[in-house]
Amino acid sequence: MADQTEAQERVFQTLAGHTGVVRIDTHGASVFLDGARALKIKRAVKFPFLDYSTLEKRKAACEGEIRINQPLAPQIYHRVVAITEEPDGSMKIDGRGRPVEYAVDMSRFDESRTLDHLAKAGPLDGELASAIADAIGSSHANAPVADGKAWIHSIPGLIDGNSAGLRQGNHFEATAIDQLGEACHRAFLRVRAKLEERAHHGFVRRCHGDLHLANIVLIDRQPVLFDAIEFDAQMATVDVLYDLAFTLMDLLSYGQTVAANAVLNQYLIDAPAETLDALAALPLFMSIRAAIRAQVALARLTRYDSDGPEILNEAHRYFDLALALIHPPVPRLIAVGGLSGTGKSVLARALAPTVAPQPGAVVLRSDVIRKQLFQVGHTERLPPSTYRPDVTARVYEMLMQRARHALAQGHSVIVDAVFARESERNDLAAVAQACGVALNGLFLVADLSTRQARIGGRRDDASDATQEVAALQEHYNIGHVGWATIDASGTPGQTLQSCRDAIAEGG
Repeated sequence: MADQTEAQERVFQTLAGHTGVVRIDTHGASVFLDGARALKIKRAVKFPFLDYSTLEKRKAACEGEIRINQPLAPQIYHRVVAITEEPDGSMKIDGRGRPVEYAVDMSRFDESRTLDHLAKAGPLDGELASAIADAIGSSHANAPVADGKAWIHSIPGLIDGNSAGLRQGNHFEATAIDQLGEACHRAFLRVRAKLEERAHHGFVRRCHGDLHLANIVLIDRQPVLFDAIEFDAQMATVDVLYDLAFTLMDLLSYGQTVAANAVLNQYLIDAPAETLDALAALPLFMSIRAAIRAQVALARLTRYDSDGPEILNEAHRYFDLALALIHPPVPRLIAVGGLSGTGKSVLARALAPTVAPQPGAVVLRSDVIRKQLFQVGHTERLPPSTYRPDVTARVYEMLMQRARHALAQGHSVIVDAVFARESERNDLAAVAQACGVALNGLFLVADLSTRQARIGGRRDDASDATQEVAALQEHYNIGHVGWATIDASGTPGQTLQSCRDAIAEGG
């Protein structure tokens, strides 16, 4: 190993010696930045979780990195190149001499555009959050299905490994570490059967495996996933929800609760409906991920002494988050009703991040359910025949069913629909009662001109309501509402505050 390290250091010195080249070291690689190009070389190291101790293993790891990452980020990953020793003793990139090292040849990107930097700078907007969810969802749809037995058997070991790693250096209270580990084991026992069922149905796949915010970058205004785990297929072969949980958790750690909720809800729109039946595992998955990031921060302490206090604060932030996530509060059910144009969907999106447990409530929207029922894009317009009473009854039936599933998993739900019929409102009350959760019903009202103006200003929305439909709805017999009636004629912020007040008063 010492000979390998010495030989490799000669390569590093040669590459770094060129004018303008910047060298960046991590525990497993050294990256050399030269203009628009980046060369990534695996360091001659051996850890329990990776082995780059020989040239052959480093070459295989480089080839694996291209194979795994190029489909996710073809604009970044190009090929494997040899660093050769020429007959005159000089070293050359992709030369004809004897290969003495191998590198992943990549395009350099703007490091300030990774999501961790953007999350520190300010709130991530809804459009970006949706794009993040779509990128992750696409990666999962294309990921190879795997046998999930090894993944499920590995979870207790992950929990115990976290406990052992968190004890290193005595930075956290031993009692708190024990409580976290015990709570995680209990949570795993509760969801194990569901995870086994998901594995049987193909939800365990060869995923990215390391989807924290620093491994997602904006290129041409689109999120690109990079630096997927290539050195250990088993480590990256996980339930897709565990893969998503890393991003959700990291968004929460940066205080990006609105973005985390938007990512979850956008992901659920295109994910199989069975994903709602696995939400009980999300607190465990996010907690495990947070504990892992706490350990990663602790590992950096010995290498970055000058940044010690900042790194230690980061470790504590992740550890505290791990403790909070594994103890989710009781869920609740919120209904947002009202005629078209009252601002139901805007309110639901704004309210969802504030409804515990983290990362906020699942939003079930009737307009989206209808599009899914007819298997069309969410913004594709449907013909009038799809709004027959029997079809609408089916849409509400699906809303109730999905709300029941999510609540049974311990996750809060916001149902966004007109709820013009008393029977529809009564059905939702029955769901709440059956699930043993509180129901807060909110019915938004606004005058016709306000509603029509809002409908006229919609762009790329799932609703098919027109200004003519809004006029027809004026003749609906709403009956006895029984929910809090909210004046929604003002700004979205005013409506949100009125609804939050009504929820607080309603308990």
